[in-house]
Parts: sequence; C-alpha cells; structure tokens
Amino acid sequence: MLGFLITIHAIISLLLITVVLMQASQGGGLAGSIGGQTTNAIFGGRSAATALSKITTYLAITFMGLALLISLVGAPDTSGGGSVVEEAQEERTLAPSAESLDLPTTPVLEKENN
Repeated sequence: MLGFLITIHAIISLLLITVVLMQASQGGGLAGSIGGQTTNAIFGGRSAATALSKITTYLAITFMGLALLISLVGAPDTSGGGSVVEEAQEERTLAPSAESLDLPTTPVLEKENN
C-alpha cells in the first residue's frame, strides 16, 4: 500500500513539475516554446493559462494530500506507548544474568610446599 502511494506521489510530482514549467511567465516560459500555436489552437489565447493554472492547483492539492496520507500510513505504530529501554529492562535483555555471566578469576598462585 505504501509503495503504491509513493509511486502515485512520484507521478503526481512529475506532472506538477511539467505543468509548472509549461506556464507562461514574464519571460515567456515553456508554454510559448513547446506548445506555441498548438496550445493557442486547442485552448484559445487566454484560456490556456487558465487551464494550466487550474491543473496546477489540482495537482498541488493532490500532491499535498498524498504527502499527508503517506506520512500517516508510513508512521510507526505507537500503540505500546512505552520506551524501548523500559521494555528491554522488563525483559531483562539489557544485562546478562549472573548465571550466564562468566566472571574472570584471578589466577591462583601455587605455593611451593617446602
């Protein structure tokens, strides 16, 4: 589920980048160089900018919504509410037990019996 949402999010982001680059800015943008007369013929002179603005708005809303959904779906489960350290102390996995712990011993010096 999470992988599917991330894939859709990546596709939406690429579409958003494309639509933003196609919009005409003060310098003309890519709308004039790529689409040129084709865009004007399909949408008309002024409605091309309006359509691209609406598409940009819808894609931006979808992008933000998917980002929130992915963060909610991908969040770790916090139902335990406890600390990892406290859970490890309760399970006694932080420190080995005394029975399983081999303590080093000092070597016993043998005294010569003379």
